[in-house]
Amino acid sequence: MGKPITYVEAITEGLREELQRDPDVFMLGQDIGVYGGAFGVTKGLQEEFGKDRIWDTPLSETAIIGNAIGAALYGLRPVAEMQFADFVACGFNQLVSNAAKLHYRWGPNVPMVVRLPWGGGVSGGPFHSGCMEAWFLNVPGLKLICPSTARDAKAAIKTAIRDDNPVLYFEHKHLYRDPKLRQEVGEVEPLEFGKARVAREGKHASVITFGIMVHYAVKAAEELAKEGIEVEVLDLISLRPYDTEAIKATVAKTNRVLVLNEATLMGSVAGEYASFISEHCFEDLDAPVLRMGALETPIPYAPELEHEMLPNADKISAALRKLVGY
Repeated sequence: MGKPITYVEAITEGLREELQRDPDVFMLGQDIGVYGGAFGVTKGLQEEFGKDRIWDTPLSETAIIGNAIGAALYGLRPVAEMQFADFVACGFNQLVSNAAKLHYRWGPNVPMVVRLPWGGGVSGGPFHSGCMEAWFLNVPGLKLICPSTARDAKAAIKTAIRDDNPVLYFEHKHLYRDPKLRQEVGEVEPLEFGKARVAREGKHASVITFGIMVHYAVKAAEELAKEGIEVEVLDLISLRPYDTEAIKATVAKTNRVLVLNEATLMGSVAGEYASFISEHCFEDLDAPVLRMGALETPIPYAPELEHEMLPNADKISAALRKLVGY
């Protein structure tokens, strides 16, 4: 399969292979050409594919997303990059009022991807560390995907590009170059939207999560295993649509559930999944459904404060002990 690669290298590989496969695929965003993007994800692609397919744009998220919508309507497959996911707020109306509704309104496909480097843990502060997946979960017409591993990151970008709907592709900044997460990736097939994976088998409790929180949950589970507590970790990957059957299966198996996301809890996606479990899996539950997220405050710059604000393995372990002991 080749040498192990990082999460960011896997995304770049996936983009390169899709650019090679389909001449209708092109990319646009701020500094994605010569500079290679804020995080180096597109480094070298403009040299390989030319300025006609790797566009450096003005500093205008509205223009980037608007151009992507127009190109998609003409039959191209644009991949737009937000330098930081937080900046998608500037193009919010383009996404939720235009991209998401065009197919419903008059029938055209809108095959476009918006790449969103998101999440904390990198001392980015309150304007560069947001988790905004919940903003879009309530918008029919948008698909959301959030891979947690290098292999899934490559497969998921292929999934997103080949889909005929607008897709928001969340890529966690803290995962980009973590050497512990290197994987042998090689050739991969696109993932299926709405399919989760079991990241760790268990029998006493389940953690349902996505993104970087998968790794924190697995770390917590490994520590709890030393105490005889076996925790199952379900990686949703696809947030909309999401894998209701996999959720039902893990709840039926362990009877205790913690729904975990990095964002603050008020209005978070954890509430949607917890509500689904309460409505559809009530008879399988032996304890209340727990949720965990960040503290209700913007993310601070200071690493020590950021660590205290965000969920981490120690907090997850404590919550799971409480859940198992209920």
